[in-house]
Amino acid sequence: MNTENGVIKDARSLGTPKMLILGLQHMFAMFGATILVPILVNSYFHGEGLSIQVTLICAGIGTLFFHFCTKMKVPAFLGSSFAFLGGFATVAELDSGIFADMSYGEKLPYACGGIVVAGLLYLVLALIIKLAGVKRVMRFLPPVVTGPIIICIGLSLAPSAISNASTNWILALIALAVIIIFNIWGKGMFKIIPILMGVVISYVAAVIFNLCGMTNPDGSAILDFASVASAKWIGLPPFQICKFDITAILVMAPIAIATMMEHIGDISAISATVDENFIEDPGLHRTLIGDGLATSLSAFVGGPANTTYGENTGVLELSRVHDPRVIRLAAVYAVVLSFIPKVSSIIGSMPASIIGGVSFILYGMISAIGVRNIVENHVDFTKSRNLIIAAVILVSGLGFSNGLTFTVGGTSITLTSLAIAALAGVILNAILPGNDYSFGEDPKADRHRGIDMNPND
Repeated sequence: MNTENGVIKDARSLGTPKMLILGLQHMFAMFGATILVPILVNSYFHGEGLSIQVTLICAGIGTLFFHFCTKMKVPAFLGSSFAFLGGFATVAELDSGIFADMSYGEKLPYACGGIVVAGLLYLVLALIIKLAGVKRVMRFLPPVVTGPIIICIGLSLAPSAISNASTNWILALIALAVIIIFNIWGKGMFKIIPILMGVVISYVAAVIFNLCGMTNPDGSAILDFASVASAKWIGLPPFQICKFDITAILVMAPIAIATMMEHIGDISAISATVDENFIEDPGLHRTLIGDGLATSLSAFVGGPANTTYGENTGVLELSRVHDPRVIRLAAVYAVVLSFIPKVSSIIGSMPASIIGGVSFILYGMISAIGVRNIVENHVDFTKSRNLIIAAVILVSGLGFSNGLTFTVGGTSITLTSLAIAALAGVILNAILPGNDYSFGEDPKADRHRGIDMNPND
């Protein structure tokens, strides 16, 4: 059916113009975080880092490739991964061996080479899942583990939302208020594009404030069009082929442990959001292959690692439009924008405060989905075992804000907070006695997690 319980499964029923607008909404949702990664990496490499144009085209093509690998079923957008930022910073400061006399720009391809290897590690886990069966693997990820991890995914992003919003609370609150108003009281098409309306109306407000001579509380200009003026209308993304060195590989590749765990959490979150069985159909092995290969292909041409984006999961929940075609439209927009530096710069001029206001809703939605995951699966928190697992996951996921860095063979390796939380949850669930959850006892709840032991019921 095209519509079920107020959810739109097939956006074609809305007509082409509305589908195009919905795709634009998803593009805006991912844009801020996606271009922030190359901006941050450029600071590590002193202006010789990743290209925003290459980042956009890799996000778009990576998303389309992911959809191809997952039989066009999973409504996920692949944007830039923040998990590898620590690795980029480490490679930028390497000053021994072949890196001794290199400029920052010359080191970047080696960092990308390490990411290529990290992406290929996804294929190893995908093979294990394919051979052992997804149900055996997911026994290590019951709802007492996946629920708190999903909560952490949203809450770990919360400081970013506050940081961005605090640059100009007036604009942030305008964006937040517009989203709430259109989501609650909006009619027709406006009800399902509250994020886009929040972005557009708050940006118009920013233009008006800027023209009136207002500034941000720190005295900086609300809008800065300097980069827009200097940007060309048409330009090819500046691709550069990656290079390989064992030192850079040892820095970047182990981060895949973190991103693979985050991937499983994100796919569980998307499954819970749209009430579909994505971990079993098209299969977790396929989503891992799509994500891993998209990451490797991106890094091969000088782009960042890709990852499934929680921002777009929040849009799915808020808009109630779960059609993957809309996500693919956003991917096409990203590819087109990569060839139009002028438009990319205009969108990139969006004040951080607006992104912060929008993120209030999107990040909170992700955590709320995690809470729903726990409730629908009837996790019994009167049992100490479940409390301990959830407590350790939540503290690890939110407490290790800078991750955990250790040295192996003289090389620093950093595990992100979400990777630490996921590993802690999986280990505790495996070793603590009294497991009170069995797959198949509650098929409806299993389906909400993406696991359906009785798909024909």
